[in-house]
Amino acid sequence: METKSNDPTFERYSRQMRFPGIGEAGQKRLGNSHVTLCGCGALGTVLANALVRAGVGHLRLIDRDFIETHNLQRQVLFDEHDVAENLPKAEAAARKLGAVNSSVHIEPVVTDIDRTNILDLVRDADLILDGTDNFEIRYLINDAAVKLNKPWVYGGCIGSHGQTMTILPGQTPCLRCVFEAAPNPGEAGTCETAGVLSPIVNIVASYQAAEALKILAGKLDKVNRELIYLDVWDNIQRRIKIAPLLGKVDCPCCRHRRFDWLEGDHGAHTTSLCGRNAVQVAHRTPSSLNFEDMARHLEKLGSVSYNRFLLKFQVDGYEFTVFPDGRAIIKGTNDVDKARTLYAKYIGH
Repeated sequence: METKSNDPTFERYSRQMRFPGIGEAGQKRLGNSHVTLCGCGALGTVLANALVRAGVGHLRLIDRDFIETHNLQRQVLFDEHDVAENLPKAEAAARKLGAVNSSVHIEPVVTDIDRTNILDLVRDADLILDGTDNFEIRYLINDAAVKLNKPWVYGGCIGSHGQTMTILPGQTPCLRCVFEAAPNPGEAGTCETAGVLSPIVNIVASYQAAEALKILAGKLDKVNRELIYLDVWDNIQRRIKIAPLLGKVDCPCCRHRRFDWLEGDHGAHTTSLCGRNAVQVAHRTPSSLNFEDMARHLEKLGSVSYNRFLLKFQVDGYEFTVFPDGRAIIKGTNDVDKARTLYAKYIGH
């Protein structure tokens, strides 16, 4: 979409353009920009809504999941009708956003982001946004962004707290400079086990959206160079100085140009277990799980049993058997994408 000052649709952005940081030149840049948004759940719906209303030219929405009733508490683009229609999140979001701003090209992609497709999904983007709840995908985004020299904005929420940082390859530390490794499965908790409050989602996504506007409008001097951490329940706000890490840490990604997640050295892989209506999800880099901590997170969902060899629990008709190295057998489905979603939802990443 090319925005011109004599375009009758230009009036919709008039209040935004009166802000000196955007102006007419910035608005035109927004209208000619292409964003890939990875994940269209809690963070993703807030981000998509903000960008479409701001007049971003092309928005690619990627999500593998469908809408469920419990999503409505925090995923702002969806309603009960979408649940009844059993719509994929990317498709439902695109329909809503198309009614908000028909001049934006919205491209829904219903797929599971992995190392085989992420480069193609982000190659033509001016900016990549993290709307996921999945550490594996975040590290894939980081690898792809550093490899292709594309900016991206990380965001994450759980419970009442969240954090965000902006990555400009070569100008700021990358994700692996700050968090060299993803937490082991079961360590960090998930929305299913720890819950999440909608206010923290909206706050973190709003920080991300503001960073997106700065980058797309060409105002890189205004980009946040710190890690922002907030807890809306315990009234905590922190700004952690991470800029000095650039070039000072022995980062395998941005310093040594090793893209371990893209190359499959890290991350999960799945195997459908023939005749068992079950899928095995395993990590290429074995973990060492603490079953006591996992059980404490999971006991809110129902009965959990474990010994030193395995942990078992059932939820929503699926039976999980988890092993100390992070491997899990999920009984009740042969669908590997569904199994990956269930693993991420109840065990972690």
